Amino acid sequence: MPSVDFGQLPAAATFRSCLKAIPLDTKPQRTEQDFNPSDETREAPARVRGRRERSSKTSKGKSETGKEKPDGSPLQKNNLLGFPKRHPYRTAAVTLVLLLVAAGLVTWWLNARLYESTDDAFIDARTITIGAEIAGRISEVAVTDNQPVQAGSVLLRIDDSDYQAALKQADAGVAAAQAEIVDVAAQIKAQDAKIDQAQRQAAQAEAALDFAKAEDQRNRALLARGTATEQQAQQAASTLRQDQAALASAEANVISAKSQVSVLQAQAKSAEAKLEQAKATQDQARTALSRTSIIAPIAGRATSISAAKGTYAQPGQVLMMLVPDQVWVEANFKETQLDLMRPGQPVDIGIDAYPEKTFRGHVDSIQAGSGTAFSLLPAENATGNYVKVVQRVPVKIVFDKPPDVLLGPGMSVVPTVKVR
Repeated sequence: MPSVDFGQLPAAATFRSCLKAIPLDTKPQRTEQDFNPSDETREAPARVRGRRERSSKTSKGKSETGKEKPDGSPLQKNNLLGFPKRHPYRTAAVTLVLLLVAAGLVTWWLNARLYESTDDAFIDARTITIGAEIAGRISEVAVTDNQPVQAGSVLLRIDDSDYQAALKQADAGVAAAQAEIVDVAAQIKAQDAKIDQAQRQAAQAEAALDFAKAEDQRNRALLARGTATEQQAQQAASTLRQDQAALASAEANVISAKSQVSVLQAQAKSAEAKLEQAKATQDQARTALSRTSIIAPIAGRATSISAAKGTYAQPGQVLMMLVPDQVWVEANFKETQLDLMRPGQPVDIGIDAYPEKTFRGHVDSIQAGSGTAFSLLPAENATGNYVKVVQRVPVKIVFDKPPDVLLGPGMSVVPTVKVR
């Protein structure tokens, strides 16, 4: 800027006009020798008058047409048309950003059509309630909270002294029933021998009777011819009657012996029934004894343990919970998301507890009905005021391979199903 001798300026007004005129001067700068304050003061009022004339023309044109002319402001023209020329890098950057945003929106829309996702999902499992099946005092708790257990591992024990005594008593009952069966079988064999003896006696009596009959007939014939005495004939008749009675007695003995066999056979069946009853009591006592040791039915983790050593357990009392290792995802998708969803489709599983990991799975099955249809109080849309809402349908999603992290029922999950 050329130097100015402010001491030669006539007045403050002239000084201000000079200051205003300096930035607007687009002409080549004057040298110190060419500068004349009197010339600058003469040019300043002329410039002001020129600005006023241009301003009056612009307002006049606006009042005549009612609108501002599109090219009425040189500054606006310069801003609209000159910005890309003055700032080419900024213009290119803004254009590139807009193109990237548009491409991102298009890519997101195309990608979103391929997937269905929901945040109404959680880890689920069939938890097992571990309870006492018999009454007794707890003698040992073999696990602690959240401890991994294998199938068949002992979880806790109940005092088995009473059940040991009951088993011994049942064993004695079985032995007594078996001995009774053996005794009855021996009696049956003895009775068979008696029957055989009675039958032999009956055969002997029958032979004696036949001889007595023949002797009686001979004596009667001899008595009729007079060759035998009356005494001989009577003796032969008496012998015949005795032999007939002996045969009748022998036959009765045979019948009695055979009937006794039937009684012994009935006793044998009763003894066998007693043996079965004793065996059932023995099995029941053995089962009760085995239930004093509560074992894990499957592999999992023991949790929510309420049992303690020394407490008395009642049948049906819940002592702990067992969470199995096999878990899955229950995702409640909106019914409007199920159009293209099918079993077997791949799923990306995000678990809130492990945000840095993504698990792989697939759709196992889709429930035949909405969640509210199987709730404790299902909706009754046929009565009252009906308000249509989008229902949610549970979808079972299983892992492709067992997760290598700790998962439990109720943990939040965000599954994304690829449906196209």
